[in-house]
Amino acid sequence: MYTEQVMDHFMNPRNIGVIEDASVIIQVGDPTCGDSLLLFLKLENDIVTDVKFKIKGCGAAIATSSMTTEIVKGMRLEEALAVTDEQVAEALGGLPEEKIHCSSLAVGAVHAGILRYLSPAEEDETM
Repeated sequence: MYTEQVMDHFMNPRNIGVIEDASVIIQVGDPTCGDSLLLFLKLENDIVTDVKFKIKGCGAAIATSSMTTEIVKGMRLEEALAVTDEQVAEALGGLPEEKIHCSSLAVGAVHAGILRYLSPAEEDETM
């Protein structure tokens, strides 16, 4: 059912943990299946210098989050914004049809985190 790459990233996920001085922290979830992801991005000089995550989810969600972090680490921000769900699934050797949606969780979190970093909310300047 799952490829060797999926099983490897599920059993030995990369980049699990917290970045204490993260540039951005993003939490996303998929209400249809209950997966929840907390993503930490360290961004310096328009490069993803570090990325870590904590997740509550199925094996495919864990594997796709692990692979996504491996793919985007070291990328320029515009390159990371161009990463797709399909690239993550392909890097894992494919996913069962019913688990394809799992690859969008981490990719969406990376995109949202970078966009938040690039467009920080206006600070309230009222006195």
